[in-house]
Amino acid sequence: MASCGNSTIVGKWRMSGDSGATIWEFSKNGSILIGNVRGRYKFGDQNRIKIETPFATSVYQLEISGDRMTLREPGGPKLVFTRLRENKG
Repeated sequence: MASCGNSTIVGKWRMSGDSGATIWEFSKNGSILIGNVRGRYKFGDQNRIKIETPFATSVYQLEISGDRMTLREPGGPKLVFTRLRENKG
């Protein structure tokens, strides 16, 4: 089964190295929740993702490898996230 970027990003992510960091939650329908701020995301070409919130619109280079996601701003800092696993039990 071929996976498109959309299915691999869906879920909750936390910035690596900080257990108190804001959770970023990507939904299947293209919505995103960053802490308590709602927004939208969509994929562009060349592994780019655009995230729009009421406060800003950002475009990042997206890399996902296993449970690690890197968002890199062109010429700017990179944000590294770790996927949060849902405890089902």
